[in-house]
Amino acid sequence: LQACKGVIHVGANIGHEAPVYSRAGLRVVWFEPIPSVFDRLVDNIAGYDDQTAINGLVTDVDGKTYSFNISDNDGLSSSIFKMKGHKQMWPKVGFADTVELTSTTLPTALKKNQIDLSEFDALILDTQGSELLVLKGAEAILDKFSLIRAEAADFEAYEGCSTLDEITSWLKDRGFELVHKNTFKDVEGLGAYCDATYLRVSGE
Repeated sequence: LQACKGVIHVGANIGHEAPVYSRAGLRVVWFEPIPSVFDRLVDNIAGYDDQTAINGLVTDVDGKTYSFNISDNDGLSSSIFKMKGHKQMWPKVGFADTVELTSTTLPTALKKNQIDLSEFDALILDTQGSELLVLKGAEAILDKFSLIRAEAADFEAYEGCSTLDEITSWLKDRGFELVHKNTFKDVEGLGAYCDATYLRVSGE
């Protein structure tokens, strides 16, 4: 990220990485779908002039209504999907509520909010299983990014979610190569969760 100009971060929660981005001198646009969490995000980034927040659920389609599942760990594990293997990895985490949300694609949301994409070349995804949906919805603007980072599991953490292999394969077909994988949680017999970093290696 040190070599990047700016970050589009989808799945912000309350913006834990805001100080890190600020120290790196990055512009940031945050996306957070849960209204109550979004309010906390806005408060947390209030002191950073180059960071802005957008309240929206980003997927692969515009205008679809989802019953969005809100988790009981400050919303960190919230998802459009129901939990599956995630419950084995973090047994104490569950869903506490649901809220009806209408989706947007990343290009639509950026255009609506008059975000100049030329100022951003990194895309960070932490959407609890829907990362590939976000990417598919953003396919038309992927050539604007040189770096993509996604949190992903190598097992079905949520019902019908995208796995690390699926994300890696899809991005490889579009000119991005997996260059780093940081595993931060693994359970024998189940699988691992990691942060995967991809760099653009071609203009394909």
